[in-house]
Amino acid sequence: MVEPVLDVKGLEKSFGALKATNGASLDLRPGEIHALIGPNGAGKSTLINQISGALAPDAGSIRFLGTDITMLDTARRARMGLARTFQISSLAQEFSALRNVMLAVQARQGTSLRFFRPVASDVSLTEPAMRMLSRVGLADRANVPAAALSHGERRQLEIAVALAMEPKAFLLDEPMAGMGPEGSKALTGFLDGLRREAPILLVEHDMDAVFALADRVSVLVYGRIIATGSVSEIRNDPEVRRAYLGEPA
Repeated sequence: MVEPVLDVKGLEKSFGALKATNGASLDLRPGEIHALIGPNGAGKSTLINQISGALAPDAGSIRFLGTDITMLDTARRARMGLARTFQISSLAQEFSALRNVMLAVQARQGTSLRFFRPVASDVSLTEPAMRMLSRVGLADRANVPAAALSHGERRQLEIAVALAMEPKAFLLDEPMAGMGPEGSKALTGFLDGLRREAPILLVEHDMDAVFALADRVSVLVYGRIIATGSVSEIRNDPEVRRAYLGEPA
């Protein structure tokens, strides 16, 4: 059996009396898109925050590329190749699209102090950043501040920033959020090809995108994963249909 790139076992997280994560386990295998779905309030963001390092679990373990990363912070996980995009944009809004991606390239290179020097002509930063912008279709928007980009363009820029980190796995938190049908269709096509570069753990409410993209789907309800399987298996699982898809069992 192929060793998973990411292996999450028995995560627990409580906030007072609220059990936000209740023994959640899942894995991410090479070359796949594994979708995590669930109703609002199911605990998806809490689970992703634990996987990314933004939140420490109360119990359980997280292994990435065979290494236990449960106690590592977000920056160390990112340097290992665990790249995350956010449900709410985390871009530097006053910076251009190009500068946002250059920051990610620089972080990967470990040369953050270089931004105290002129960087516009530093090809070690600008060339890889422009390649990432071209990949997501934003080359002609390179000099536009992130704040002036459309919502869909900001989502594309977030993916370019993640790509600049040369990740070994992606955590994509609702990349389709706020996008229209054409934008969602274009991003779905892009993500379909991206899995060949690195596997993707995808948190998404757009079920058309999930069912078009996912190799496997895990369903989270009240902090507990109630089912994991193929799209067909999840569509036909009686508990999932009752708890989430809103269909009669």
